[in-house]
Amino acid sequence: MQKIRIVFTGGSGRFGRIFKKIKTNYEIFFPSSKTLDIEKINKIEKYIKKIKPKYVIHCAALSRPMKLHVKKIEKSISTNIIGTSNIVKICSKYNIKLIYFSTNFVYPGKKGNYKESDPILPINNYGWSKLGGESAVHLYKNSLILRVSMTERPFLHKKAFADLKTNFMFHDELSKNLLKLIKYKGVINVGGKTQTVFNFAKKSNKKIKKISAKKIYGKNYPLNQSMNTGYYKRILNKK
Repeated sequence: MQKIRIVFTGGSGRFGRIFKKIKTNYEIFFPSSKTLDIEKINKIEKYIKKIKPKYVIHCAALSRPMKLHVKKIEKSISTNIIGTSNIVKICSKYNIKLIYFSTNFVYPGKKGNYKESDPILPINNYGWSKLGGESAVHLYKNSLILRVSMTERPFLHKKAFADLKTNFMFHDELSKNLLKLIKYKGVINVGGKTQTVFNFAKKSNKKIKKISAKKIYGKNYPLNQSMNTGYYKRILNKK
């Protein structure tokens, strides 16, 4: 019996390299950006017709450094908005379930504990580019949007914000649970415990130093970017 097939875009990215290591009963394909160029809809369609997947997990994106989304908005638009729209078009055409990686940066980041149904207002250009992708995905009902807050293990930086709350989790924490989510639809906030970046970072780097986001970015900088991840936790706790 043939295994259920999944196409994963962005396999050479930071999360993709971790996700490749998981053991699963699915048959997962990790096409290169040349084989499946999300900015070229004909290439997407050719590959999808060949593989015939049941699911597409769309993780390919332009992310860090954040300043790229200010300095090169044309690349941000082409990759995160137009590229995602192309993926949506092909998934819709062939009735393939789409799972889209978005970000917690689509929320305003001021009051924290944001639920999936709360109003959204991106806090930076990266957030706007991912929300642009979300807009296309929302039009296609056979889809799931994951608003994710994650980073590398161990924490890469020597300093961390002691006054900014978020829901960071490590890539490997999501990789082992991702396939438990793919049958759901709508939006799911995905992340770890609500805490400051400093408290999160010091668990893997005891020598981490405190810095202040407020002092660096100003008093109006959004300091509580945390999400309510209750829905995500309930899914994981199901037997």
